This record gives sequence, C-alpha cells and structure tokens, in this order.
Amino acid sequence: MSRKNWLFAAVVAVPLATLGMAALPSSGGSTINLAAASQASHHHHHWRSGSPSPSASDSGSASASPSDSPTGTGSASPSPSPTATGPTPDEFVDIRQVQPNASAPASGAQASRGSFVAHCGRNTNGHRNPDNFIVTPGVSNGAHHTHDYVGNLSTDGFSTDQSLLAAGTTCQAGDKSAYFWPVLRVTAAAGAAGQDGNSGTILTPTTVTLRFRGNPQSKVVAMPQFLRIVTGDAKAATNGPTNARAQWTCTGFTNRVTKDKYPVCPRGSRVERILDFPSCWDGANIDSANHRTHVLFPDAATGTCPANTKAIPQLHEVLTYSVSAAQARSIALDTFPEQLHNPVTDHADFENVMAAATMTRAVTCINSGRSC
Repeated sequence: MSRKNWLFAAVVAVPLATLGMAALPSSGGSTINLAAASQASHHHHHWRSGSPSPSASDSGSASASPSDSPTGTGSASPSPSPTATGPTPDEFVDIRQVQPNASAPASGAQASRGSFVAHCGRNTNGHRNPDNFIVTPGVSNGAHHTHDYVGNLSTDGFSTDQSLLAAGTTCQAGDKSAYFWPVLRVTAAAGAAGQDGNSGTILTPTTVTLRFRGNPQSKVVAMPQFLRIVTGDAKAATNGPTNARAQWTCTGFTNRVTKDKYPVCPRGSRVERILDFPSCWDGANIDSANHRTHVLFPDAATGTCPANTKAIPQLHEVLTYSVSAAQARSIALDTFPEQLHNPVTDHADFENVMAAATMTRAVTCINSGRSC
C-alpha cells in the first residue's frame, strides 16, 4: 500500500439536515439515539494513495464539508475570535433531567463479544498542541483548538507514519498509536490563555479508557498498520448534525446521554465524554480523501457492517473529568472560533501504530469473548 500523500480540498454546500434518530454505542455497551451519520469530512482533506477517488461517492458517505483550514505547510494564523464566545446557558442540562435514552443492538450468533483495553495514561505529561496531522498535515495551529494527546509522544502537525513509528509512547505493550481529542476547559477560572477564542484552565482527564470492542453480528479482523480514523465533526455547529457523534453524560448516569448540551452532574459524579469510532473497514485503504469513506459506521439498529466492508475492533473512548459544583456551568470544549464551544462539535482522531503482536492479541481477545 503506497504511503504517498496528497492534499485534496473540496468546497461544497452541506445542508442542515433534519436530525434523524439512530442508536449509537454508549458507555458500557449501551447506545444513545442520535443522528444516523454519513461519512462527510469535518475539515480539510489529506488523501493517501490507494484511497477512493475524491469525486466518487459511495453508500453511507456524504459530500465533504467546506474547509476553513489552511493548506500547504507552515503556520496557520489565528482566526479572529467572534464577538459571542459561547457556550450559552441553554447549552447545559442537569443530567437528572435527561430521560434514559440508551439502547444497543442485539448480539447475533457470530458476535465478537470481547474487548481489549489500551493502557496509555491520561496525559499527565501535558502533551498538547493545536495541530492535526490527519486533516491539516504540515501545518502548525491547523486545528485552531488545542488537542490532548495520549500514546505517541511525538504527535504534532508534522507527524508522519514513519515519525510515529520511530517515537516513544505512553502506552503499554508496544502501542505507539496516536490518540487525540480537543481539551475541556473551565472558562471561569484563571488559566492558560489560548488563541482562536479558546481560554481558561485546561482540565486533565481524571480517567481515560481506550477500549477496543467487537461487532454484534460478526468477528473482527485486524486493523492495518497506519490506519487513520476520525469520529465526530469539529464543525457540526455550522455543518449540521450529519456527522456529529458527540456523547456527553455523567458517571452513574450513563443510560442518559446528550449530544448538544454539557451535562451538569450531581455531587460525586464526574462529567463523561464518550467517543465511538467507525469500525467497518473497506479492506484496502488506510485513509481516504475525507477521512471517512474507508471506515464506515455499522448499521445503528443491527450493528451489521455495510456491504463490502469488514468489521474491525471499534475504538470506544471514555474520558471523565472532576468538575466542582461552582465550575459545572463554566466548562467549555475547545473549538474552531465560529463553533462557539458548542458541545455537539466533540470529536477525536486516531492512527493505529500498534505492534503487530499487540493487534493480534486484541483481535484474539475480542473474537474469543475475553476482556483483556
């Protein structure tokens, strides 16, 4: 499989679709009814050899969304901050006021019921930057918001497959994968003054769980080395809900999930973010022009992968945060400036740089029904 890189920028109109309800996985194997997602891009495109043509559309995919991200190499200038900063008071909800709304597809006879946890820490070493080598490669501040990283110690806007392979990691068992997501801040507290409208004290997650899960209808096959996957839409507040995958809840209340409001948790409960990745691989490509069409989500109702795809281990990330009562309505996700810290923009990125033996063990555990 070739490792050449191309940049492809597509500017098309993406309608604000009416939100269709579909079931997405939640913490502990349950799912939240959210929009049935197609596979459109949320930023700029980085396309590698062997990927489908950027002009082609396939089942389960949508057109790429407009890109505000810079192209080429170098530094991206900070975007002007909008007058309104967000989030607004109506973007918070007491989790106890959210009705139970989680469900999960029933498991079939061939289900892969096991799991494999990657132990990579919770970024206590403070590895952060506003880059994204998957969607804006070769650019500093290409994301216009700060990411938390665990796993690979070298991840930044200039990372390549080979630089990741040569670097160290916070993970156990030879896992040099790059795992990253936007930071969560307390805006009411004095703290790091970011750029692009992001400021406040960054919260280090209290816990980070990176669990690879099976498929309810089939066994899984190994992820190829250097497979790149994204979930969610960093521009969902303006693009609409098509690719939004945000899931917010509180520990002890994970049968109640919201996608477009920050949860206010009762005493003793932590804020929880759930980030589920697509898990139906086309069997050939490690990336695609919009970073979505090579790995699709399974059917929300049944868990079945689309035709001509293979189930791979699904990355299920759960991040929890200790937030005091005084801070509960002052948390904000880092976002692009025009997204105004809307919680619906939560997203995450991943590149698989596991050792082959580690991936083999993960697949064996998942397919045999063991928890590893």
